[in-house]
Amino acid sequence: MRVLVTGGAGFVGSRLVRALIESQPGVDVTAFDNLRRRGAELHAMDIQRLGARFVHGDVRQAADVEDLDGAYDLIIDAAAEPSVHAGMTGSPRYVIDTNLGGTLNLLELARRRGGALMFLSTSRVYAMEALRALAVTEGATRLELEAVQEQPGASGAGITERFTTDGARTVYGASKLASELLVQEYVAAFGVRAVINRCGVLAGAGQFGRSEQGVIALWVASHVLGLPLRYIGYGGTGKQVRDILHPLDLFDLLMAQLARIDELSGSVFNVGGGREVSVSLRELTDLSRDRAGREVPIAAVPETSSVDIPVYLTDHARVTERLGWRPRRSAADIVGEIADWIEADEARLRPLFGG
Repeated sequence: MRVLVTGGAGFVGSRLVRALIESQPGVDVTAFDNLRRRGAELHAMDIQRLGARFVHGDVRQAADVEDLDGAYDLIIDAAAEPSVHAGMTGSPRYVIDTNLGGTLNLLELARRRGGALMFLSTSRVYAMEALRALAVTEGATRLELEAVQEQPGASGAGITERFTTDGARTVYGASKLASELLVQEYVAAFGVRAVINRCGVLAGAGQFGRSEQGVIALWVASHVLGLPLRYIGYGGTGKQVRDILHPLDLFDLLMAQLARIDELSGSVFNVGGGREVSVSLRELTDLSRDRAGREVPIAAVPETSSVDIPVYLTDHARVTERLGWRPRRSAADIVGEIADWIEADEARLRPLFGG
């Protein structure tokens, strides 16, 4: 099997490359990446040592994609500018050209040369105003979605694929939703085989987290390295909640979808940890402190960003019903893995987390 992973030196892409090599005997994997993101060069070296072929290229450039040799059985589109803050100040061109233009270039590759396309989208395609208007209650350590919601597609279990995408959603979310529409058009018009996965927060070892993207890794790393943190927004209490998903749980799903690609082509699935694998920042602090064995100073910043939401939980009932898939790794498992990674390579990683 020949596989192309774009964004293959990023956090998610590199973990998928590694999983392919370790689980699929004889697989031929090409990791394609522009090395723009912090730490990508480290991942590029690591996956090449495992046997992946690395191509330095940019999905924004049609010529770079066209220069890839031969055909692929599977294309995983993990190339993205993933920050919700990206493009909100200054020009949004890089975000749109990467997330939308890059997907178009990969769709053209799939149209001309065949191969199934797994498109990694985001929960951020859902309308911001509607997400912020959901009914929540405040508990001791987290905000909770109320069981009954006025908005269709929402409940105490989280957000389904029926939730509204009508309204603003950040430039990042808009670029991914536009890509989804293109994917579905290529499925209908050209017979490209593709599945769209709207991922929640992905987290695990190998993620060089920042406050605006990759906060789980940032939180754990800061505890291991003894660096200060901030609770930002919602009164500075740290009660905002996200579900989280390990890349290997995502990998298991992608392989199950590939095995049934003709049946599933054109489908859209919400993919995330759900209520069972979710944390508030305050709960993440407890998990990180217990694992690292130290407290770190955490300042409170009450003001809430215009792109933040109080709670996001993925209701993955559709994909669970269709494929029997559900996440297997807990929040504690993910925290422990990140801490192990940093402790094992602290000298190389500390500068990348600002230590």
